[in-house]
Amino acid sequence: MTQQQWECHTGHPEHSRVCRAMQVDRRWTEVFKDAVAETIVRDEPRVSPAKSALMSMHHFTPRSLPLAIRNSLNSKGELRPSSMPSIPNPFPELCSPSHSPVRIGSLVGNATTSEEDTHVVRVFGEDTHSRSVLVSSGATVRDVCHILVQAAHCTDQENWALIEQHPSLGLERCLEDHEVLVQVQSSWLQGSDTKLLFRKNYAKYEFFKKPALYFPENMISDSTDAKAEISSSQLIQSMLKCGSCPEIQGYLHVREAGKKSWKKLYFILRRSGLYCSSKGSSKEPRHLQCVADLEDLSVYTVCNSRKLYSSPKVHTFCIKSCRDRFRSQDLKLLCAENEQCRTCWITAFRVFKYGKQLQCNYLLSQTSPKLQIPPRKDTKWEEGEESMVAMDFSGKSGGRVILNPQEAQSAEKEEGYNWRKREVLRYSLPSNSQGSRPTAVHQIQPWFHGGVSRSEAERLLEEQGQVDGMFLIRDSQMHAQCFVLSLCHKLKTKHYLLIPCEEGSWQYYTMDDGVTLFMDLLQLVEFHQINRGILPVCLKYPCIRIAL
Repeated sequence: MTQQQWECHTGHPEHSRVCRAMQVDRRWTEVFKDAVAETIVRDEPRVSPAKSALMSMHHFTPRSLPLAIRNSLNSKGELRPSSMPSIPNPFPELCSPSHSPVRIGSLVGNATTSEEDTHVVRVFGEDTHSRSVLVSSGATVRDVCHILVQAAHCTDQENWALIEQHPSLGLERCLEDHEVLVQVQSSWLQGSDTKLLFRKNYAKYEFFKKPALYFPENMISDSTDAKAEISSSQLIQSMLKCGSCPEIQGYLHVREAGKKSWKKLYFILRRSGLYCSSKGSSKEPRHLQCVADLEDLSVYTVCNSRKLYSSPKVHTFCIKSCRDRFRSQDLKLLCAENEQCRTCWITAFRVFKYGKQLQCNYLLSQTSPKLQIPPRKDTKWEEGEESMVAMDFSGKSGGRVILNPQEAQSAEKEEGYNWRKREVLRYSLPSNSQGSRPTAVHQIQPWFHGGVSRSEAERLLEEQGQVDGMFLIRDSQMHAQCFVLSLCHKLKTKHYLLIPCEEGSWQYYTMDDGVTLFMDLLQLVEFHQINRGILPVCLKYPCIRIAL
């Protein structure tokens, strides 16, 4: 205790009574030089008006003398900051600074709720491992995805999404970037198996790039002016840019309430809601029945619907009111004829409900800064890496420093290609035994999934969007020493067999009967990322899985 503080406690009796009067039954703020700390003090008698008037007569007050504290409650009974001068704090370690994660209220059992409350969110990866994340009550899905990208050391931050999954009901929904995560979790039943998944979803905003693929012309009509000669592509562009909503129409199988049977009806989706026709494909108002309101609706895809709900097709989705609990009797199950039809309905529900908010989310995802992964620090080479530069030794002058960044990047790729070529040639020689060959380079690539089955590969591609150019490579289960390239095109998955072949003493890979040969699978992927070859589309999006 300093000399000034000792004077405050043992000085004049009048000062001692004033010092005891400082302890009031409310919060007050100590104003320091660089920080503000909130402290809770105990209940003691207040300062009388006479004492306050006596103290206000002194124009100069030393820092060692305590001052009376005015009432810190406003007219509404709320706390307000105190305007008292700086007072030394004898125990600064007991005060909670503004940046501290620990609240004093929680230590004394008098915590108060505020807008800055934090919540623990548990997120699962695709390898069944989970990670707990501390987020604020107003954190959006975009914020949580950014935190998980940094925590998992992902090489990019594009196309990541949080998936709301209900395993017992077979329901999944990709959360929108602007949704508040705590509000989404508040609708879950306590003790249920509902969880959040963190994975890629390339199809989240793909309909902005290829609207004709997601909105077939036979399912779109203009409800405002049927006589105007407007093409479906113009209606789609108007819907995405101007916010106007045409009609989405078509036949769907619907599960009857309280029964296991399904019935085929004609549905019309408008901005006002979802309707079904009681007489064929008639759109007359007397034949239309309102099924659901879009403002209070969530759309889920249904997995394994044939086993769970005996659906006629596997292309099933579900609509549910946001106010209803997750019970099977509260679900409205709908089944489409094909995957393109189901994708059209689900995308239309999103566009009609959120409108231009989806376009804002898409623009934010495009303009977000790229994630800069810091280089790995190695104590052995840390000092040498700071002084390394790109050099070109192809000339006769003995080498030059490459100053152009693009030229340096090109030289790095060329050196990596030449290294793989030397390694393949070295380990393809007959003198080397098969057991001495190192681990193949494709086994450490994110697009290689080992021995997954054909159905499992199709499921992975479907879960991550099934957009054009999405691919993975796996081991063939029917042909030994062969691989399979699984590629998405027009919402369908196609499989191509990669066959190893030998030419002389060297081994290559091909998928066009030896017309084009590749030294390894990495070279094959890099080639088809630029050239289509025999494929319907170039390889663009690798299907990857990360561990949280």
